[in-house]
Order: sequence, then structure tokens, then C-alpha cells
Amino acid sequence: MARMYRVLGFWTLVIGLMALAGHMTSMALLFFFQTAVFVFLGYMNLSEKAYMMIFWGYMAVCFMGFTYYTFFHMKPLLA
Repeated sequence: MARMYRVLGFWTLVIGLMALAGHMTSMALLFFFQTAVFVFLGYMNLSEKAYMMIFWGYMAVCFMGFTYYTFFHMKPLLA
């Protein structure tokens, strides 16, 4: 399970680099931060249950943030 966090770190690094190349600095910084957190967690050697709880907490926060952003900050398409 710890190896999967390092894989997540790799892919968030790739996405962050692509965002940086596309001049989306705030998105790139967000993904670089996620990369650091995932790689750090990947080397902590926690139990599998702890890794699953951390991952589901991460997913809940991301889905709530995405829902908040799309509901309150995006303009309607058909307006």
C-alpha cells in the first residue's frame, strides 16, 4: 500500500509539471504540494488500514472542495 502512495506522488508530479508548462501556476503549486504529501506518506510505513483511512479522508476533502468550487465559483453554461 505504501508503494501506491509513491505512485500517486509520481502522477501528481507529472500533472503539476504539465500545469506548470501550461502557465497554470496555482494548479501546479497545488499538485506539487500533493506530490510532497504523497511521497512523505509513502515512506512512513503505516498499516494498510491507516493508509486506507488517509486515502478516503483525502478523497472526501477533494470531492467536497470540487463540489464547492463548481457550485459557487463556476458560471452556469446556459446563462
